[in-house]
Amino acid sequence: MRQDGGVRPTRADLAPPRWLVHLLRSEPTAPPWSRAVRAAVALAAPLAVAFAAGDLRLGALVSTGALPTLLADAAGPYRYRAQRLGGAVGAAVAGFAIGLLTGGDLGLSIPAVVLVAAVSALISAAGSNASVAALQLFVFTVLGTGQHALGVEFGPGLAAFTAGGAWGLLVSLVGWTVHATSPERRAVAQVYIELAAMLSARNTATSFAARQQLTTALNTAYDRLLTARSWLSGRDATYRGLLSLLSESTPAVEASVAMVNAGRRAPREVVDHFTALATAVLARTPLPEPPATNSPDPAVAALYTALTRIGRGTERARRAREPVTVRLREWAHTLASGPLTWLAALRLTLCVAIAELVGVLVPSERSYWITLTVGIVLKPDFGSVFGRAVLRGLGTVAGVGIGALVLGLGVRGAALVALVALFAAGAAVGKVRNYGILSAFITPLIIVQMDLTVGGDWSLVVARLLDTVAGCLIVLVFGYLLWPGSREPRVGSRLAEATEAVSRYVDHGLRPATEPAQRAERSRRRRRAYRALADVRTAFQQVVVEPSAAGRQAAAWWPVIVALERVADAVTEVVVTVEQGTEPPAADDVASLTAALAELGSAVREQRDPAEPELPGGDQLSGVVDQLRTAFDAVRGPDLARG
Repeated sequence: MRQDGGVRPTRADLAPPRWLVHLLRSEPTAPPWSRAVRAAVALAAPLAVAFAAGDLRLGALVSTGALPTLLADAAGPYRYRAQRLGGAVGAAVAGFAIGLLTGGDLGLSIPAVVLVAAVSALISAAGSNASVAALQLFVFTVLGTGQHALGVEFGPGLAAFTAGGAWGLLVSLVGWTVHATSPERRAVAQVYIELAAMLSARNTATSFAARQQLTTALNTAYDRLLTARSWLSGRDATYRGLLSLLSESTPAVEASVAMVNAGRRAPREVVDHFTALATAVLARTPLPEPPATNSPDPAVAALYTALTRIGRGTERARRAREPVTVRLREWAHTLASGPLTWLAALRLTLCVAIAELVGVLVPSERSYWITLTVGIVLKPDFGSVFGRAVLRGLGTVAGVGIGALVLGLGVRGAALVALVALFAAGAAVGKVRNYGILSAFITPLIIVQMDLTVGGDWSLVVARLLDTVAGCLIVLVFGYLLWPGSREPRVGSRLAEATEAVSRYVDHGLRPATEPAQRAERSRRRRRAYRALADVRTAFQQVVVEPSAAGRQAAAWWPVIVALERVADAVTEVVVTVEQGTEPPAADDVASLTAALAELGSAVREQRDPAEPELPGGDQLSGVVDQLRTAFDAVRGPDLARG
């Protein structure tokens, strides 16, 4: 109580809003130093050559041509990265050509930009690589329209840009010939590292976080190995061998999760063995012999038995490649099956059209930056529109300040090359850490590339800031505040689908599995359940940055996700004990659990309180029942109807 009779604000009252804390939070991901070095070399080297040759404009265009490889690069097998980066560079070259051809005539450039925006939104529905290529198509169409004002001619300009794209691809993929299978080896080794970390955890919170990291590592390893292919039979055999090794590790994963869920500590020699396995995979040396035990404890025995199954050398058949026609049919089905993609395309097209109109009506220096901001922020599958608009604005304020110093002070020569390398490396790191950090580095990078020949013009740099603010306002007003349903809760169906995936794992995992095919199917359902939970966790993290009903609902339902993950852990613990000879649960008890999960999923989908479930008693399923009750309590907690 204050002396004037008022109430003294508490620490909670002074705390920043939940959505702002989540928005500004940086991902706890290790900086991709190798990617940062590649980006620095790809974008700075052309400028260094240009300064030596005395042609800044040409060097800036070549450097700009390498920019798509920075924006599109991602971790993964070299073949996957080659497809992703090649598609991005090809789309960027096509977009830049369209921009150069139409940029001199507003009657052509405005319809072209609006049409490309609509097409890019529809292409994004075809998958991750297509989505990245679609973004490059739009971004470089817009940038291409601004080249006419800089005096860039179509032939030389497109040739320089294409050369930059080829240079960026060379730098990004140069390690393929030497370290062809290294990304896949690192992914498999990371699974063993996360297993060791989980078994070494000293408290429940740390072990639960480590289990989530293990799920992420498993998903990453399977994704990389199932997409890795080579026309060289030796490499393909290596990929299949790593995939077999990963599959043989499934019992060890299940036994480790069961032990941690039971609150047990694994022997130190087991932790050391997982570390040794990771080292052997990375070093391409023979796998170490597993430790032996005579422990009568079923949980410990299950873990040691699982270790003996790793590295048995089971031959895995070559998986047939999926024809391109199949993927095209799936994309067409996605476009025809629902309105979400079309609505995203309509929203992007509307906002881009408004941005182009604002650029014509409001005097602005190189107003294409408004349209560029709108397209990047409104990318339909890159997370929260609100969050990206705010972070884009904040990052650009910082980036424009840096760009102002570089251009306004007339930095040239080796100093400018070093700064461009720094900006490129910072953008590569920001790409995996926080969108605001990415914007803060990519903004001065593009300013330098686009306006290098007009250094010292401070008004141009200020115009960049005003254009970015205008673009963010267009997105926030027309693409978020006024767009129907943009602030309403919309993630309940994703949580319900994850609940159904856990239910399928419960139904199959707790029933007797005497045949190898049945055990393999149980492992697949476990992986699908954990993947679904990881996906819904990611979706909620994207929405929780909004101060809307959708963001409040995501925060309120977060305990439900945690409880469902622990239900899956408890089921895995029961599965491992059954594998060691314990009698499986009664069929009626399993049916009660699946019915309860079905009711929980329906309640989430329909935004209502769930009915009281009839859950089995007894000690065997007590851990599953306790976590399931926690999930029911979590759903009853928030007012779902109001979000």
